[in-house]
Amino acid sequence: MFDIGFSELMVIAVVALVVIGPERLPKVARTLGHLFGRMQRYVNDVKADINREMALDDLRKLQASMQDTMQSVEQSVNQEVRAVENQVHQIAADAQANPDAAPGTAATSASADQATAVAAEGAKSGVKNA
Repeated sequence: MFDIGFSELMVIAVVALVVIGPERLPKVARTLGHLFGRMQRYVNDVKADINREMALDDLRKLQASMQDTMQSVEQSVNQEVRAVENQVHQIAADAQANPDAAPGTAATSASADQATAVAAEGAKSGVKNA
């Protein structure tokens, strides 16, 4: 970190022994050790907080992406449902407006079969688009 070699540490230790004295040197060394430990814990806590924030930001981005996808799927499904409903209403209106075109039950069952086929096709295309 500071690029200090063993010989440089020995020089610092000898100078500290001469300046501080042999009586106070153990207390000063203990205090420096505690301060260094606190500093390391603080740095580790800050790193952990930064990593948590980065992960939380990634999760928020993923959530927003999933919500956008969900809304687009919901819109496409709603459009397909509306299209099928319109076609069913149109078929029903045609059947009511022109009852002579086909016999009563045959027209109703043909309209129902056609509406079912259109609904199935719409549902398939809605799934494909999503």
